[in-house]
Amino acid sequence: MATNGDQAKRPIRVWCDGCYDMVHFGHANQLRQAKAMGDCLVVGVHSDDEITRHKGPPVFTEQERYKMVRAIKWVDEVVEDVPYITTLDTLDKYECDFCVHGNDITLDENGLDTYRYVKSEGRYRECQRTEGVSTTDIVGRMLLMTKTHHKSNENDAVNAEHSDKIRRDPSTHSPWTGISQFLPTTQKIIQFAEGKDPNPGDRIIYVDGGFDLFHVGHVDFLEKAKAEGDYLIVGLHADQVLNNRLGSNYPIMNLHERVLSVLACKYVNEVVIGAPYTITQELLNHFKVDLVIHGVTQKVNDEHGLDPYRIPKQLDKFKNIDSGSTMSTKMIVERIMTNAKEFTQRNINKEKKEVAFIKMLDDGKDNENKQVSCSDNNNNSSA
Repeated sequence: MATNGDQAKRPIRVWCDGCYDMVHFGHANQLRQAKAMGDCLVVGVHSDDEITRHKGPPVFTEQERYKMVRAIKWVDEVVEDVPYITTLDTLDKYECDFCVHGNDITLDENGLDTYRYVKSEGRYRECQRTEGVSTTDIVGRMLLMTKTHHKSNENDAVNAEHSDKIRRDPSTHSPWTGISQFLPTTQKIIQFAEGKDPNPGDRIIYVDGGFDLFHVGHVDFLEKAKAEGDYLIVGLHADQVLNNRLGSNYPIMNLHERVLSVLACKYVNEVVIGAPYTITQELLNHFKVDLVIHGVTQKVNDEHGLDPYRIPKQLDKFKNIDSGSTMSTKMIVERIMTNAKEFTQRNINKEKKEVAFIKMLDDGKDNENKQVSCSDNNNNSSA
């Protein structure tokens, strides 16, 4: 039989669940906040069938989503294929004290709050959702392909027009997760950063790239890169650099969004914001880099037509590794564009359910106010 002392030492187990589709820094920030409320964070991830039934088809498969959540640095355990509606039985099964969700609403196929059961029993906590990003938003960016945050200032008038189109588009609007500008701060970066220098004698690995729409291919690559040493530094290229290379409306996510997404990965120790495209001797010396790693994807020459990895290659500090993953940012965009009609309808349906739920809440408040008003009138009459 456990004593009071044993119970006091018991770690607080926190439960979070969700689709975690196209895992982004907003998801990671929710999990960071949830982990801070306890000692062990258990994350349940819904299956493809559950999501399709209640919400519409996910962009990533369940296996891809399971892997992405496991790679987030604040996650201790992942439970696969959990019910879309969170119940007390689920919390008890995994010995969790309470459930944490953001201050928005998740609705089931019937338009009801999926957390209603744990809320009614006082086993629900709320954290702040991250403004300016959501899966709905990111899907909307690809459906319209009109995001222009990487364009130069001379196109400000065009940018404003495009941004306005995104805000008005019904497939990306939602009472809780509609488009709003993400405002990066130093505090947010500090919250995500590990903040630890390499230990003496650590083997320091450096990789670089765009890491746009952070996905399972990135996770596989970073895991293998980290295995080559002790401390992994990721250099992220600026938006304009990526746009010059890739054209169109790339990157989908701006530099600050990409920084937080990469920092949330448990294999990453440090990020260089706006890293140079060409690896220089100065960079290698500054970070005391032992090995520069690149994947099997083709590397475009720099502005001078030269190999951007020529310096580390000359110093015998370069290695190519194969992550084994075929996933790429362009493949994700293709998934969205191929199924554009389906994803657009999913976003529209999501908005309709949320609007109906808000109306139901407002109607309930109106009825409650009317009852209070009638009660007051009756009391005054009897007086």
